[in-house]
Amino acid sequence: MELSWSIVLAVLVGALLHAGWNVLVKTGTDKPLDTALLNLLGSAVALPLLALAGGPPPPAAWPYLGATLVIHLGYFTALAGAYQHGELNLTYPIMRGLAPLLVALASSALLVEVPRPLAWVGISSIASGVALVGLSHPGQALHHRRALAFAFSNAGIIAAYTVVDGLGVRVASATGGSAWQYVLTLSALDGLAYPALVLWRRRAAAAETTAYLRRRWPLGLLSAAASIGSYAIALWAMTRAPVASVAALRETSVLFAALIGAVLLGEGFGPQRALGTLAIVAGVMALRLA
Repeated sequence: MELSWSIVLAVLVGALLHAGWNVLVKTGTDKPLDTALLNLLGSAVALPLLALAGGPPPPAAWPYLGATLVIHLGYFTALAGAYQHGELNLTYPIMRGLAPLLVALASSALLVEVPRPLAWVGISSIASGVALVGLSHPGQALHHRRALAFAFSNAGIIAAYTVVDGLGVRVASATGGSAWQYVLTLSALDGLAYPALVLWRRRAAAAETTAYLRRRWPLGLLSAAASIGSYAIALWAMTRAPVASVAALRETSVLFAALIGAVLLGEGFGPQRALGTLAIVAGVMALRLA
């Protein structure tokens, strides 16, 4: 499997989409409810698209879907907790920067895909660049221990579902299905469990919950579409390129989040983020040449 420029560009577009929906979730005042809304609307978007894609993937892919659905419950819980207790520019780069290193280690053992030395350089460079871009004030990190606990936990969870889904989408493609069938089925089912859990916990405040969802549903729908598109691109790429390389490229979303913050929200960029950007670009080039 080779990481062509077309795959690199596609994954970078997916990374931009991923950064976009995370920024939209962060702008809300109720992170668990916004995350639940994204999931619920994602299910609504995925169902008709799944019919157009030819229905669910072959039976061989369903054990992987079942496993990742359980893992995703932990992911969305930890994601909401990280955003509840810490800033986006602290938690997001930790979650996304550490995950590709964990995926590279896991893929060596589980996927029998040992990255070449230059690929390790690229993955490490991207992870370092993500940390430099995202952690603009690293000295403040120790004051947000709960946020850090959620963020580091979620890095492991992200690595786990990335490897499981990388295996699942390859099995689906090898048995007559497609990446789109896999990710749309995942989105359709994923959109039910976590929202049900959140809404059950909010059952005593149904009126306030309904009012909030009515206000936020347009942004939630946009976030859901971006989330599905981002992950579909990543899983499609994993059928054509090494999982660890695709996972590392996807985490350039941190750079896009920083750029969105600088351009639209008036946040500073500064020399540290400029250095991180160079590290990410160097990492992308190393992965392409590996």
